[in-house]
Amino acid sequence: MEVYVRLYATLRRYQPQLRLGQTLAVELPEAATVAQLIERLGIPASTVKTVFVKHLIVKDDHILTNGDEVGIFPPIAGGWGSART
Repeated sequence: MEVYVRLYATLRRYQPQLRLGQTLAVELPEAATVAQLIERLGIPASTVKTVFVKHLIVKDDHILTNGDEVGIFPPIAGGWGSART
């Protein structure tokens, strides 16, 4: 099966050929999980904070289906709460 992945922020370094906003088509065996996709992409699981499939947040054990659109995000810091004066 084939899924379509977008990597965000610092995770793009694991697929340096991708341009900003570009989708990567990834071939996986039927019933592969999000965790298997992350491993296939060579991304350390500890660097992934949030995964969306079809615009819904899913866990690592979520089973992917052919044609799924997947967004993978690292932890993000910043904003007002992190500012120090």
